Amino acid sequence: MGFLSPKMPSLPPVQPLPEPPSTKLSAEEEKRIQEEQAAIQRRRKGRASTILTSPLVDVATTEKKTLLGM
Repeated sequence: MGFLSPKMPSLPPVQPLPEPPSTKLSAEEEKRIQEEQAAIQRRRKGRASTILTSPLVDVATTEKKTLLGM
């Protein structure tokens, strides 16, 4: 009963791959990217810049009372 089963359709022809995009950047694009990276580096805050270690602070804000009240 092989005549009742459908036949496989033929495969479509293989198309050639498109050319990859150019990796060259224009001078304007390179300048813009460098400015963005510089701005990101300026805005970056590290752990050291967020810790309060000033000698002007009398009581450390990191001390918390425990549940026992000590």
